[in-house]
Amino acid sequence: MGAVAAAGALLPSAPAPTAVAAPCPDAKVIFARGTTELPGLGPTGDAFVSSLQSQVGPKSVEVSPVNYPATTDFRTAVDGINDARAQILATAASCPDTKMVLGGFSQGAAVMGFVTANVVPEGVSALNVPTPMPLDVADHVAAVALFGKPSARFMRAINDPQIVIGPSYVDKAVDLCVDDDLVCDPDGRSFGVHSRYPEVGMADQGATQVAHKLQASWAADAADPDEPATAAPTQTPTPGLLSGPAASEIPPAHVASATPGLTGPLPGPAPAPAPPPGPAPFTP
Repeated sequence: MGAVAAAGALLPSAPAPTAVAAPCPDAKVIFARGTTELPGLGPTGDAFVSSLQSQVGPKSVEVSPVNYPATTDFRTAVDGINDARAQILATAASCPDTKMVLGGFSQGAAVMGFVTANVVPEGVSALNVPTPMPLDVADHVAAVALFGKPSARFMRAINDPQIVIGPSYVDKAVDLCVDDDLVCDPDGRSFGVHSRYPEVGMADQGATQVAHKLQASWAADAADPDEPATAAPTQTPTPGLLSGPAASEIPPAHVASATPGLTGPLPGPAPAPAPPPGPAPFTP
């Protein structure tokens, strides 16, 4: 046994395995689910990503859900803004050639809209919101897909600022709303249609439009692969969330469905019990 051990000691040892970084994908979808949906992408996000992957052929598409509560405590929606922002910045730094697709449904669409914004709404303190993304990050984003994004009417009703897509992302945005959707249609009256984006084909429609934007971006890179990035000017802070609404400000149809919102009751895909009266409204 001693001889065997000695012989073994003379043999060269096998090299220790080394960690190998995963290759960067051609595209990465960062998607925020709607209120009360289980962690992950949610039904609309799942349908959108599945359709998109089938439309970009051999290109690799990585998927990453935004990690945030997505509950009726809409002050925590800022967690989604922080998480989405962190994922976007990390991807731009580690995989600069990857084309990002930012997406969201309902409360998630509001979260992602605020992520792209470059101004702080009147009445919101810049001390209470995430540090804004540099403007040149937009060069790494090919598309922004928003499903059921709350309208200005709805945001006024819950006493929150209008969601304004940042100017660097306006041309990249695909903003889809089912007709008569109480949440996103300025004249909408139905909450029942709000969760039907996959069923009515809008998830596929959004995927088709995003696939076209991705293909155009890849084609532009292939035509001029050495084009230098444009220097970004100083950017103002991104917007944050305002206080929750008074009960009297919620639209009657929304009260009946008792569904959630961004900082007030921004609805998600399924009705949930209305939260009981809480402490004094949060004011940044």
